[in-house]
Amino acid sequence: MALKPLSSLPKTPLKINRALLSVSDKTGLSELAKALHNAGVEIISTGGTAKAIEAEGIPVKDVSEVTGFQECLDGRVKTLHPMVHGGILARTSHEPDVNEIKDLGITPIELVVVNLYPFKDKVAEPDVTAADATEFIDIGGPTMIRAAAKNFAHVSILSSPDHYADFIEELEEKMAISFETRQKLAKTAFAHTADYDSAIANYFTSLIEEEPARQFNTSLPLSQELRYGENPHQKAAVYGSQDDFIDCFHGKQLSYNNYLDVDAALNIISDFDKDEPACAIIKHTIPSGVGVADNLTEAYKKAFSTDRVSPFGGIVVVNQQMDIDTVKAIDEIFTEIIIAPDYSDEALELLQQKKNRRLVRIKKSVREVQASSFRSIFGGLLNQDADLAPANPDDFEIVSKRKPTDQEMKDLLFSWKVVRHIKSNAIVYAKNSRTLGIGSGQTSRVDSSEIAVAKANKEGLDLSGSAIASDAFFPFADGVEAAAKAGAKAVIQPGGSIRDEEVIAKADEYDMAMIFTGKRHFKH
Repeated sequence: MALKPLSSLPKTPLKINRALLSVSDKTGLSELAKALHNAGVEIISTGGTAKAIEAEGIPVKDVSEVTGFQECLDGRVKTLHPMVHGGILARTSHEPDVNEIKDLGITPIELVVVNLYPFKDKVAEPDVTAADATEFIDIGGPTMIRAAAKNFAHVSILSSPDHYADFIEELEEKMAISFETRQKLAKTAFAHTADYDSAIANYFTSLIEEEPARQFNTSLPLSQELRYGENPHQKAAVYGSQDDFIDCFHGKQLSYNNYLDVDAALNIISDFDKDEPACAIIKHTIPSGVGVADNLTEAYKKAFSTDRVSPFGGIVVVNQQMDIDTVKAIDEIFTEIIIAPDYSDEALELLQQKKNRRLVRIKKSVREVQASSFRSIFGGLLNQDADLAPANPDDFEIVSKRKPTDQEMKDLLFSWKVVRHIKSNAIVYAKNSRTLGIGSGQTSRVDSSEIAVAKANKEGLDLSGSAIASDAFFPFADGVEAAAKAGAKAVIQPGGSIRDEEVIAKADEYDMAMIFTGKRHFKH
């Protein structure tokens, strides 16, 4: 059967006489129920939702009164009935449908308010079992949402408390809901069920797949439209649940490029334990400097000293509460975004004086939940495990004749944390828990090393006794020789080159300590 064009659907405002409410998340339920009652709408409901409405003194009819059949199977079956779905799916502008439901004793339902069991939250619990998870797979809810969304010409569907306020405003102002509103709500509802089904499919994939899934399922909700993309001529939007991780509570909306930089900042700061004050400065997704010290102010100064030019207009991220002394140090130059787990009152008072500066609070570490990473490519996307697992020094191998000193080992571990957040080819020189020179994104590892040395020299930083980290193996011994001549005394790298023996021999020649990690950290 050919699909009817949209123009053939009735586009008149919809008066709501009867509503079905059955929600897991009861946020805003009281206000919505009161608005419906005041508009003369008959309310049908189920279980806990009905009890919550009754507690507000609002008349409500239990769905079992409509179906003539009591809830069963521990409440899992209550709305799967023709008296419910006939009322939702009836095309009340279509005479045959009107006559049929009249003969069957079915009354139309013009509003469906349903949100679903929190499946994503349940499977995110560390000890959840498959039996527990499957009990959070909603059946009746998605069925009602899809039925109402399909019949949006005759039914309004509210699938999230986020939509209640606008809906109530339109209902109170016009005593009806426009076709345009119903269409938008239907689109959102289908996106909601698609996201829900994708989460379930991906969970089952994680249970049974020992190889990449034959089909990847995803449906991310729109987080917000952005002013533009990387450049003003590009339209852009951000999707997902960024608000779970950050709260941008001061300043303008984050831009497309801001989100990329914030993502880089959150990733690198997750590598540093909260009991050691750490600071990273990000510019164009790359750290320009990183420092760890006894307090945040000194950590910031260490990070800033690596490159005193790039931080202008950049991002500062720290892993402890932002204090006033650190803020005063940061405030000496223009910093576009500051990110911290929290802020002292004094720090906020100073920072909020500049309206165009964004302040971001970290709500959750990306390391807690970011198991995968995705990148779009021609015709689809790439998926891989996220490279966020902490390094394990027990897996390291000392391959040089000389073992690193305690201080050198500390510097090696620090530089290894940083280098995996640098674009390949990546080189990091570090000493005393601070970066001295960073080289990134070059087609030659030697070029990256030369850039790192040049940056250190430009800032007057002494590389003598420093540690050098390389995200991948040194293919030739000349890279280690150049590092030694620059002043490095310790090297950390994955190893694995066919010339490893030559590279190790060169390290021994210069009395350098060298560690093989056995793990590469390419970041393309």
